[in-house]
Amino acid sequence: MKTTKTNLSSLSYFFLSLLLHNITTVESIGVNYGTLGDDLPPPAQVAQFLKDKTNIDRIKIFDVNHDIIQAFANTNIFVTVTVPNGDIPSLTNIRTARRWVSTNIKPFYPATKFLYIAVGNEILHWGPQNLIDNLVPAMRTLHKALIMSGVKDVKVTTPHSLGILESSNPPSSGKFRPGWDVGVLKPMLEFLQETNSSFMVNPYPYFAWAPQQEDYCLFRQNPGMVDPVTKKLYTNMWDQLLDAVYMGMVRLGYGHVEIVAAETGWPSMGEPFLKQVNPTNAAAYNGGLIRHLDLGTPMMPKRIIETYIFDLFNENQKPGSIAERNFGLFRPDFSPVYDAGVLRTGPVPQPNPQPQPTPKPSTPKRSGANFCVAKPEASDAALQANIDYVCSNGADCKPIQAGGACFDPNNVRAHAQFIMNSYYQTNGRNAFSCDFSGTGVITTNDPSYGSCKYMS
Repeated sequence: MKTTKTNLSSLSYFFLSLLLHNITTVESIGVNYGTLGDDLPPPAQVAQFLKDKTNIDRIKIFDVNHDIIQAFANTNIFVTVTVPNGDIPSLTNIRTARRWVSTNIKPFYPATKFLYIAVGNEILHWGPQNLIDNLVPAMRTLHKALIMSGVKDVKVTTPHSLGILESSNPPSSGKFRPGWDVGVLKPMLEFLQETNSSFMVNPYPYFAWAPQQEDYCLFRQNPGMVDPVTKKLYTNMWDQLLDAVYMGMVRLGYGHVEIVAAETGWPSMGEPFLKQVNPTNAAAYNGGLIRHLDLGTPMMPKRIIETYIFDLFNENQKPGSIAERNFGLFRPDFSPVYDAGVLRTGPVPQPNPQPQPTPKPSTPKRSGANFCVAKPEASDAALQANIDYVCSNGADCKPIQAGGACFDPNNVRAHAQFIMNSYYQTNGRNAFSCDFSGTGVITTNDPSYGSCKYMS
């Protein structure tokens, strides 16, 4: 592989930054405000509660809900709104973009302190190609529409899953996936640099949990790991993931663009087999994260990462698993699910979690092995999309074809599960490689059967 001058200068910047990095930003605690519940309090009460009772100074919502936007007017709490994924292609047209701004931003500005407009959510990894192709043009056009409308202090960005990374372990190896790196992410980072905006990612150590690295994921005391290239010591998964993202940006020449953690969190309740899901671990993760924010990372010392915890409330109508509905810091009556350190009144009593039965595994375990399998609630349509995605990207799909060792049982779920695990195993065994738009889950139970042997 030929080394270009750009690569050399980027890597030189990286190693120099390890010595000289001393970026400090304003400390902030943000939260994602999801609304998929039929028992949630009115937005005005939410805004007043956050203003009066917590040290949360910014929220992010997953739409452009005008009631929420209006409720946060004159609260001095920053608001980030999200453009629906399906609106992205139309926003490449300046007239449409200006109408969008005049409808969703101008009527509430500047009383509501808009901070970012997120154009879609995790488009690059899971969105269809037409959304990927139009993402950066839509961001540029929307920014132009804001300026033309007299709104010059609201930034445009888009959040990414960590599926954009080809590797993250060790952090110094962090790089973006080929094709996305120079085709999409480099022009995106150029735009973010030009407009002084930030690169949003969604790091979830929760999805990387394994029994042997629980303390590493939860900011508890542990031996840590040393990056063999930088010789930096890592004592938590959060730092490892963010520094891998940073290194990917450095390789493209944009290590100085600020990083925002747009989503991260840990559920407090889930299915009985999810042993890592309980209020104690949720408090350890989110509380440890908040205490850690002013320390930076080994590659970004003293650089405070603007962070949005997921989620403000438990959402009883959110589709998917029990765990997906229980990421909230608070119950709908504003009582804390556990003490995460966001209440101004100080610590609150810890809840007493109900003991969960430990089921016997239905399949044998391979010592130290993890597998990626389909969630029980995943639809056949979603699982077929997973098969199409993996098989169209060069994976060996012969085992699930007629005559293959894993053809029987001949159904979408069985085929998808085998393919999803193969993808997970050959793409670094990172948690985000088993996400598949929320349809995959990591297990230690070996799904192999008969002559169909799952990779590990």
